[in-house]
Amino acid sequence: MRRAVLLALCLALVGLAPTSAQALPRGFFGIAPQTAIGKRDAARMRSGGVETIRVAVSWSAIQQVPGGEYDWGGLDDTIALAAEQRLEVLPFLISTPRWLSHDWRTLPVANGRQRRAWAEFVAAAVERYGGRGEFWREHGPGSQRPLPKLPIRAWQIWNEENFFYFANPASPQRYARLLALSRQAVRRADPRGDVVIGGLFGDPSAGPPRALDATDFLDQLYRVRGVKANFDAVALHPYAADTATLSGLVEGVRATMVRHGDRRSGLYLTELGWGSQNDPAVVSFEVGLRGQARELRDAYRYLLGNRGRLNLQQVDWFSWKDAPGSCAFCDSVGLFRAGARFKPKPAWHALVAATH
Repeated sequence: MRRAVLLALCLALVGLAPTSAQALPRGFFGIAPQTAIGKRDAARMRSGGVETIRVAVSWSAIQQVPGGEYDWGGLDDTIALAAEQRLEVLPFLISTPRWLSHDWRTLPVANGRQRRAWAEFVAAAVERYGGRGEFWREHGPGSQRPLPKLPIRAWQIWNEENFFYFANPASPQRYARLLALSRQAVRRADPRGDVVIGGLFGDPSAGPPRALDATDFLDQLYRVRGVKANFDAVALHPYAADTATLSGLVEGVRATMVRHGDRRSGLYLTELGWGSQNDPAVVSFEVGLRGQARELRDAYRYLLGNRGRLNLQQVDWFSWKDAPGSCAFCDSVGLFRAGARFKPKPAWHALVAATH
């Protein structure tokens, strides 16, 4: 009964801010794939109305030795595949190399060497793929592989920095320093580039210093002097048992932004999803095949209906295909079964209905 009441309340909000498909921001419908994608994946995404893919950019993989060259090879391939289907790319930059820290989760702000190396890496990424990026010149008219020019417009800094799986410790103060470094590097390379906060895990089970709730972390982050000048949008990962709970997480983060006088910054949901199994170990996120489709429909109805009020800029479903052997939740969260063939679940058809 409680779930039904909450869901009715959150869906009732839809009428407060009707949103037409034409009014949606560019790149609104996204996918956060957890495995590598190929040409058929990109084409299938585009045919289903997907406009953006969220891509991990691992610093530790791209620059493996101190002062070494950046190896953009794998990322080049992904950017090219996306461009051929006119898909936007939202990268999230993460992972401190071992030559700077024994723990890749360490935010690289502890000393001058870490800070300089991070700023150089961010600038190099923007110089390659941003508005003035050399990647687009290399793939211009007359090149061996000419591509539509779709420079990266927004850069997400880290991932779930309020959760020990990705940041150790979870520190708003350290993360504020990382944002300041990142903002300077992005704007030097591309004056029009935007900085997006790494997606905050909505409601982690651990407490400080291992984790902070998204609203608590964001509240403390805003209290760092000058931090609002260093980002353009907030991002959230509102994993929840159902859409009613998801709406509470979203509303809480938006209310925190407003309370700190930050109505203008956009809100991104750079991961959300439910699994299609019924695994007792992750029962809150795994709701069965029909439940996955139901929660997707309810979530997108709420988000689309309240997009303007929330200043919602992008929603990325996690993920594209199932990944057996990965995390307990990740093995069934895809819109398609694992494998080279495309075996859609009911949730895929629900997403296509939402995008159209």
